[in-house]
Amino acid sequence: MPTPRPNSTPRFASALSTRPDTSLAEEECLRGLEASLGERTPDLIAVFATHHHGDDLRRLGVRLATATGCPALVGCTSVSVIGGDREAEGEPGLAVWAASLPATKVRFFEVSAAQGPEDKILFSAVPPVPDPERSSILILADPFTFPMDRYLIALDEERPGVPAMGGMASGGRGPGESLLFTADGVRDGGAVGVVLEGGIELRPVVSQGCRPVGKPWVVTECDQHLIKKLGGKPALDALMETWRGLPEGEQALMQRMPFVGLAIDAAKSEFDRGDFLVRHVMGIEDKQKWVAVGDFVRRGQTVQFLVRDADSAGEDLRLLMASQGGGALGTSEPDEAGALLFTCTGRGLQMFPEPHHDVRCVRSGLRSDVPTAGFFCAGEIGPVGGRNFLHGFTASVAVFRPRP
Repeated sequence: MPTPRPNSTPRFASALSTRPDTSLAEEECLRGLEASLGERTPDLIAVFATHHHGDDLRRLGVRLATATGCPALVGCTSVSVIGGDREAEGEPGLAVWAASLPATKVRFFEVSAAQGPEDKILFSAVPPVPDPERSSILILADPFTFPMDRYLIALDEERPGVPAMGGMASGGRGPGESLLFTADGVRDGGAVGVVLEGGIELRPVVSQGCRPVGKPWVVTECDQHLIKKLGGKPALDALMETWRGLPEGEQALMQRMPFVGLAIDAAKSEFDRGDFLVRHVMGIEDKQKWVAVGDFVRRGQTVQFLVRDADSAGEDLRLLMASQGGGALGTSEPDEAGALLFTCTGRGLQMFPEPHHDVRCVRSGLRSDVPTAGFFCAGEIGPVGGRNFLHGFTASVAVFRPRP
């Protein structure tokens, strides 16, 4: 049994089961939660499950909510799940994370999207946030039916400054194959989430996993996603100038998969890791010497060419966890903080030579045995430069801790 502590302190728990039998996996996870929470009823549960569990998933959220008495539950299906210090890749997996959150309001919401006139996307709801300075959002969605990038723009416009974290369900091959879990059943489209308001702070850590190469450039001519000129010269010439100045190994990295970082804050003249939104270089127009990138750019914006490999991705996550994740969390007990990890399906063993890379970087950076869970996403959600974005190849970490 855990040591008794005041009910005014938060308590977190996580559990992972790789049993293929769903009922046995649920029992194992529930025992793990009870060992940490004791007699406390969780205020929030997040659950992530692989498609190995089949039709049993349709009542998963209801069963867990009933067994724990938890009023707010969100979750989704995934190709792989994360729990404790393990990333369960290529095997059945059920990960459950629970939080007892005194002095914190937890409000469940769900959203659907519909096509409106003139290609406008209409959303059924943007969740109410009465106290934006003491609030955060956890959101999960189906990648086939929900345009998360457009929703995050609407969220920033209507709820500015409120951080949103989460990810897109993975492992499905088309509409209807990704499931979103709630306390009263499943959804096979749209998005589900919770607004947290009050005593618990959500501290976001978004590791885009790239390192800068060459010098920053200023966009001097552009058209939506096309960069035409950088520093007054054709964009392709600037790209090639950067490439020619690199060592052979980095030339190969940049040639195989080039990235560009788009500065978020136009007023800045000096930039750090978290100041750029990372996007792919999507293509090159040889004749005009234009470079196409995976987002809109604006004239006067600073851009930085980037490369990514396992070493740079690992270094970035470790440094950001130490600097932004809270380091020594300052709590008297490890389970008075918690973390949810949303990592890309292209990471894990596809990127790193050793298993469990991202989750162990997260827990090492927190310097504590913090209860952790998460999943491998088809798109990761997190703020950069004070605005919320949908990312790729990213590790997006939500660190929950008592608000100072």
